Order: sequence, then C-alpha cells, then structure tokens
Amino acid sequence: QVQLVESGGGLVQAGGSLRLSCAASGLPFSNYAVGWFRQAPGKERDFVAAISWSSLSTDYSVSVKGRFTISRDNAKNTVYLQMNSLKPEDTAVYYCAADEEGLWALRTFNYDFRGQGTQVTVSS
Repeated sequence: QVQLVESGGGLVQAGGSLRLSCAASGLPFSNYAVGWFRQAPGKERDFVAAISWSSLSTDYSVSVKGRFTISRDNAKNTVYLQMNSLKPEDTAVYYCAADEEGLWALRTFNYDFRGQGTQVTVSS
C-alpha cells in the first residue's frame, strides 16, 4: 500500500520559516518525481514546487521562488520543502504528490499518489 505522509506544518509568524517533510512508503521512491501543492479555503489548488527523481531538476511557482527550497533524500524516502520568509498568503493545506512521469506531469496536477496534507498557517 502506497502512503505519502506529510509533517512539519504549524503556525508561524510572517517572516518565519517551516520545513515540511513528505515520507513515502510502498513504492520505488527513487523512480518518482515529487511535488508540493497547496490549497487555501475557497481557492483553487496551486502548484508549489517539484523535484525530479535524481534531484537534478527542480521547478517552482513564481510566488514561492527564492523563498522555498525543495530537496529529497532517496535513502530516507523523503522529500522536504524548506519555506522561508513566509507570508500570510502562504497559509494553506500543503500536500505532496508523486508521479513517475516527472515534473511536467506534476505541473499539470497529474500524479499517481498524493498525501492527506498538513496545515500551514502564517499570521501577520
């Protein structure tokens, strides 16, 4: 059974930092690109960032580029999202998703598996 489990969310003041983790099990993790997405109440889901299986390629949305960094540790079956300089508009449920096709699939919200999400709240 494939599982993607996010952790690391919480409440932080504007300007602060959080690191999210996405721990995977039940799949050949190193074969999959992984992305982070977010959805705020009443809003469409947004692509945040993605990383290829090899870590050689990464992709970021314009709104987070320069503030967020995605990375992965295939030995630990985990992908991370380091979020710095957080803003109230970053408040959302963040979830990770995995796809064998790569970054382009994740960018278009096509993925094989996804997690349940973790809440990130940024206060002003």
